[in-house]
Amino acid sequence: MATAGSDLLPRFELSTKVGFFPAAGRAEHSLDPCRLREAVEQTNRDLGRAPDLVFLHNPERSLTGFSAANQDRLGTACAAVERAAAEGLCGGWGISSWDPRSLPGLVDGTLPRPDAVMVRAGLLAGIDVLEASEALAARWGLDPARLWGMSPFGGSATQPLWGKLDPRVFIQEPHDGLSAVQATFRVACWLPRAGRIAVGTDSPSHLGELVDALQYQADAGSLRTYRRLLREQRDRQPL
Repeated sequence: MATAGSDLLPRFELSTKVGFFPAAGRAEHSLDPCRLREAVEQTNRDLGRAPDLVFLHNPERSLTGFSAANQDRLGTACAAVERAAAEGLCGGWGISSWDPRSLPGLVDGTLPRPDAVMVRAGLLAGIDVLEASEALAARWGLDPARLWGMSPFGGSATQPLWGKLDPRVFIQEPHDGLSAVQATFRVACWLPRAGRIAVGTDSPSHLGELVDALQYQADAGSLRTYRRLLREQRDRQPL
């Protein structure tokens, strides 16, 4: 008998990640193409269908600094996931990176081009991460629709920080009735400019609140000023 969950799966676009593997009670990262292929195949078995998109999860965890060897390792891992997509094991593939600062220098015209890149987004992402995310997307020639954001609240929409800040200063007027959570989420769509933002799905009311925020637009001038201040603060840091 089919479960309610399996009945609903065909109605959604599904994305998942591969690259972390359980090992002796902990997770280890690997770019081994055979393990990545096996993970994609296992995902198909678990879901009962091919996912629409598979992200290579945090490849920077296995790549320290620029080198020809690291460039080859990244290229081989990308090719493994790309091949899985070509064979119908997933609809497309991408890169998901929590800290992309080391990745733009590894990308050249020889690496497979992903369908999407997912990076940290929002007011807590930090200027180095924002600039590296945009540089990574640019190196692959991806437009904003193919750049996805994650963790727009820095881990939790209920942390005390969001009760102390007023992110509505980054939203165009009028924004009467807009909550701080909604404003934070909407701003994340521009830091960096992203076509999609991944959020938690535990609370339907929270999801509804975020969907309602989509009617508001960010204030481009305020965001430019914010990014300039972040750069100035970084540049003042002692070496």
